[in-house]
Amino acid sequence: MTVRRVMPVVQSDAMPESREFYGLLGFDEVMDLGWIVTLASPSTPAAQVSFMTSDRTAPVTPDMSVEVDDVDAAYAVMRDSGAEIVHPLRDEEWGVRRFFVRDPNGRVINVLSHH
Repeated sequence: MTVRRVMPVVQSDAMPESREFYGLLGFDEVMDLGWIVTLASPSTPAAQVSFMTSDRTAPVTPDMSVEVDDVDAAYAVMRDSGAEIVHPLRDEEWGVRRFFVRDPNGRVINVLSHH
């Protein structure tokens, strides 16, 4: 399994302000689903940050996203380790397959692969 990118997820009700602020640092919007906005560096596209009001299809808002090349393998590893699966493995309508797992610090991690 290979990690492709790691991105913080900031729970926010200030989407336009966040977009403007991080734009001053050189970030561009690469995704806007209304409830989540992702900004990325044009020169280093894997350098990203997301802002989310609340997760539309999960019971909690994650603290971080980790994109891997094989989310099914990551799920099996986490499940078999006894880690707490917070949100089950599933396909989402916006083109990702994902699950949430709680890390030892209590943080919720969104583990995903793109279709």
